[in-house]
Amino acid sequence: MIPVAIPDLSGNEERYVTDAVRSTWVSSSGAFLERFEAEFAARCETQHCLSAANGTVALHLALLALNVQAGDEVLMPALTYIATANAVRYMGAVPVFVDVDPNTWCIDPTKLAAAITNRTTGIIPVHIYGHPADMDAINAVAKQHGLWVVEDAAEAHFAKYKGRTVGSMSDIATFSFFGNKVLTSGEGGAVTFNDSSLLDHARSLRGQGVDISQGRYAHPIIGYNYRLTNVAAALLCAQLERADEMISRRNAIFSAYEERLSGIPGIGFQPVAHWAQRTPWLFCLTVDKAQFGATRDDLAIYLHKNEVETRPLFIGLHQQIPYRKLAAKQGTPLPVSERLSATGLNLPTFTALSEQQIDKICDLIRAKAQC
Repeated sequence: MIPVAIPDLSGNEERYVTDAVRSTWVSSSGAFLERFEAEFAARCETQHCLSAANGTVALHLALLALNVQAGDEVLMPALTYIATANAVRYMGAVPVFVDVDPNTWCIDPTKLAAAITNRTTGIIPVHIYGHPADMDAINAVAKQHGLWVVEDAAEAHFAKYKGRTVGSMSDIATFSFFGNKVLTSGEGGAVTFNDSSLLDHARSLRGQGVDISQGRYAHPIIGYNYRLTNVAAALLCAQLERADEMISRRNAIFSAYEERLSGIPGIGFQPVAHWAQRTPWLFCLTVDKAQFGATRDDLAIYLHKNEVETRPLFIGLHQQIPYRKLAAKQGTPLPVSERLSATGLNLPTFTALSEQQIDKICDLIRAKAQC
């Protein structure tokens, strides 16, 4: 079986993890944590980075640092991983689902104003499947209405928007280092800031609300244990050393897919805006049943029978059981999100994917189209 994703741990990962273990600094302090936070902030073109246990708690930390309140409304794309909405619900706030732009698959800036009410406090644009959202347009709406912005960059490490790195264009940005991401520590996350006061508050919240200036075990606020370990940070330091190499190989895989699959009736690709430099996370295609002769699910089953693992695009947040009633109450049509969710498919994407494996996958898709 050709899997959808395999982490690339072929650099200094084993050596650095061994160094962390031998140092005995295996918990939430250590040299690798300090190194990772400094290097990741520099790569994201931000002043500060705070590591976190995973991408979901990174989002939660961001919302906590911004003092989001129960009942606040937060705009987000309907097409994204459920963690974006869940983190808002952790705060007692209300996710408001906005349709995505067919030209980027990210939140549609032209639909934001209509979704804003007197309870709206912020926007979470998601850089979906490695493609940056239209941050200038989003930030303009946010500024006009006095809203905060948190970039959810879980899937888009080092993607560029008009030459600027994602994570550097908002109040706070969050990242994930889950096992299938471009950079991984198995589980792991990060929050980037340019505001040192937000950083200090988030650091306290991440560490059980501690304020070391008041004493070693002084906890003036209720906090959380959302810290990353030095062992996980060791993995990330090794990953950062080869980030450009891994992204380059993934870009080559994307190009190979697009070249080999181009021209097959009913097969579409994730669009790339002229101002965007995407990060090649998971290769996405769409399947038009009328032209292709089979549905997305038919193709996925066929590929699985031929030992190729795939994955559907995310189910729309408004279609998820915990959010259906809320979405129905909001009553906003979300046709682009629904179409992409129903027709989108991820193909295997990892640096060790061979040309022969790509040929096999593409030959199978072409053969299915001709059935």
